[in-house]
Amino acid sequence: MQSAKPDKLSQTQQDEVWLDERIYIRELLNTPDEPDISLARFRVPPHSATQLHSLSVTEWYIMESGTASAEIDGQKINMTAGDNLRINAGQSQRIINDSGEELVFQSICTPRWTPECYTNLED
Repeated sequence: MQSAKPDKLSQTQQDEVWLDERIYIRELLNTPDEPDISLARFRVPPHSATQLHSLSVTEWYIMESGTASAEIDGQKINMTAGDNLRINAGQSQRIINDSGEELVFQSICTPRWTPECYTNLED
């Protein structure tokens, strides 16, 4: 049986950027060459919340450090480092960091996240 050749992908965005949805992001894996998945690392400043939004893709939060409340379809779920949370496509969501320390988490999206997946629910 012949095995598949490993694929090496280069990420174009290396630097962290601030988004209007009130969060810092660094894309770790998000390329049209791999349409089935994306991975990003987020930072939420102390005493702030991200924009209420929904995605047309499934998303998982993987908490690295800090504490927060994830608000999913109006239900608050307390999150700490080591917790993971699945958010189904179409569910409203936001992260609320009401602590005095920075919140850091990763996000996996399937299929991959693109700007067209995002719907702002605050406007």
